[in-house]
Amino acid sequence: MTRHIVVGLGLLLAASVTSAGSAWAGGGEVWVSNEKDDTVSVIDVDTLEVTRTIEVGERPRGITFSNDHSILYLCASDSDAVQVIDPDSGKILHNLPSGEDPEQFILHPDNRHLYIANEDDAITTVVDVETRKVISQIDVGVEPEGMAVSPDGKIVITTSETTNMAHWIDTVSQKIFANTLVDQRPRHAEFTGDGKELWVSTEIGGTISVFDVASRAEKAKIRFEITGIHPDRIQPVGFKMTDDERYVFVALGPANQVAVVDRETYQPIDYIQVGRRAWHMAFTGDQKLLFVTNGVSGDVTVIDVESQKPVKTIKVGRFPWGATWRPGK
Repeated sequence: MTRHIVVGLGLLLAASVTSAGSAWAGGGEVWVSNEKDDTVSVIDVDTLEVTRTIEVGERPRGITFSNDHSILYLCASDSDAVQVIDPDSGKILHNLPSGEDPEQFILHPDNRHLYIANEDDAITTVVDVETRKVISQIDVGVEPEGMAVSPDGKIVITTSETTNMAHWIDTVSQKIFANTLVDQRPRHAEFTGDGKELWVSTEIGGTISVFDVASRAEKAKIRFEITGIHPDRIQPVGFKMTDDERYVFVALGPANQVAVVDRETYQPIDYIQVGRRAWHMAFTGDQKLLFVTNGVSGDVTVIDVESQKPVKTIKVGRFPWGATWRPGK
């Protein structure tokens, strides 16, 4: 049985800056890419306020930090580049070659190789961030988007929206060794922390498929139902897993909800109302807060992970897309 939690705007805005700051002191920053503004908004976790807005390349989407958080990587999709940014100064240091229309990427655990989904070219591009050179281009399905890397770094996944596949890439040979069919329009992929499962969201299919990595067999399929919302509007996109392996939080696109999935049962147990077109999300390092980008409403919903309730809505740029966390100094 599913449960629909309706949260009024009063609750979304109820947490004051002072109380939020005292509750989550030392939380660092969350960086948000704004797809329509060509900017990145920097949110201070202590105050839950935007402290900086940084101009970047055209149509920024995928966003992530290096392993030591000293460098920010950003997919400037319409600039056909991955931009390398100094997070302290906010300055663009240089661009990396990325192939055309980079949308999402994943940084290998070696902190050196970026695997980039090139939506227009049906290619995954592998870039060495130290030499700034392309070392491989791997043919994948049509409209690749989602990217994931196994914890041991041996496998990279690219999902292809139109081909409806997850492509399994060997990171030594840089070749596909398997293809797995999923439901319609896969958007995002994540490995579990132990590397034993791969989760793939499908936007139009309305599901998340869970695969056993060793056999690549599907072991579960998660579906979502929300009272009063048409199934066509329930579109799983980005999701994040808690480190304690209890929950997975799933952005449901135009349903304007985030689902809470029980990792053990593979069943949704709650729904949290957020802004319009919930897309991607980022935890703080301690996983006490979850920041959800809402593209159409141009804001970020902050969710308290323990209570599974929103505590604040933060206005950012137009069409916020991706989010990533950086620790405080």
